[in-house]
Amino acid sequence: MGTPDFIRDIRADAGHQLLVLPGVTAVVFDDEGRVLLGRRADNGEWALVAGIPEPGEQPAAAAVREVFEETGVHCEAERVVSVHAMRKPITYPNGDVCQFMDITFACRAIGGQAHVHDEESLEVGWFSVDALPKLRDFALFRLKQALGDGPTWFEPATG
Repeated sequence: MGTPDFIRDIRADAGHQLLVLPGVTAVVFDDEGRVLLGRRADNGEWALVAGIPEPGEQPAAAAVREVFEETGVHCEAERVVSVHAMRKPITYPNGDVCQFMDITFACRAIGGQAHVHDEESLEVGWFSVDALPKLRDFALFRLKQALGDGPTWFEPATG
């Protein structure tokens, strides 16, 4: 789907300036313990499935929707594994600048076949956690949190 219409409407007035936006990430595991990844069309990198909730959409529902839209896989969100504000803004090729407040969910695949299901991905596939393609550090951190059984991770408030 790309950029949601409501963000396009905001961008019409705000231009490329920094927007702080909600984001969701889904760490989807299959019954074999493999993780679902997509190779992004915008930068060619492998990544966890992520996106922006629509206005009024619950974060877990957004994560489940994004997984299906991008990969054709049906999943269930099982738990929140982290809540994290990205430290650095992202500048997209079109000049838009965003900083995301991400909620990451551990999810379980329940159906569908992994395939490129929209224009946001070049490839999708299941990967053993010990044979992953190159991922950014924040994706590896989210995956590590989803693999653990600890409480939801968040950065503690300071002073």
